[in-house]
Amino acid sequence: MGDLLFFAAYFVIFMVYRAQGTAQFVASQQHLSLLAGALNTLVLLTSSRFVALGVQAARAGEHRRASRLISGGAVCGVAFVLIKAFEWWSEISQGFTLTRNNFFMFYYMLTSVHLFHVLLGLVFLGIVLRELRAPDRCRTWLVESGAIFWHMVDLLWIVIFVLLYLMR
Repeated sequence: MGDLLFFAAYFVIFMVYRAQGTAQFVASQQHLSLLAGALNTLVLLTSSRFVALGVQAARAGEHRRASRLISGGAVCGVAFVLIKAFEWWSEISQGFTLTRNNFFMFYYMLTSVHLFHVLLGLVFLGIVLRELRAPDRCRTWLVESGAIFWHMVDLLWIVIFVLLYLMR
């Protein structure tokens, strides 16, 4: 809940600044790669599906299947990181840096804080995988807790995607 409140504050502040400089924000948005943003959204939604199915498999006692599915979610998380790194490199190489204007300040701030949460989520998924490797001691609540965090990270990305890439 703390992370959701933290991001909610970021979103409100973003909207206030956007309202004060709508033309600059809309013009700056044109320089983002909608394809990269959409691809990252698809990758994270796919990861959520894998993780949700992994939780179902863990609840059913199918620990091997759960491990494969959670691993699929983690691979998608790594793909997200790689796509985001490429997108940042592309933006920075064109001169769209953190100090360019308020839009890019928010763009890098929101996406970097989110990226930190993706990396933390990957650590949690690693803990979940370790838990699934010991079926006789597997704590389903731990698998579910890791999945909840991962889904929260995905939900936050959807809001970020809409705010940064789609809202005109």
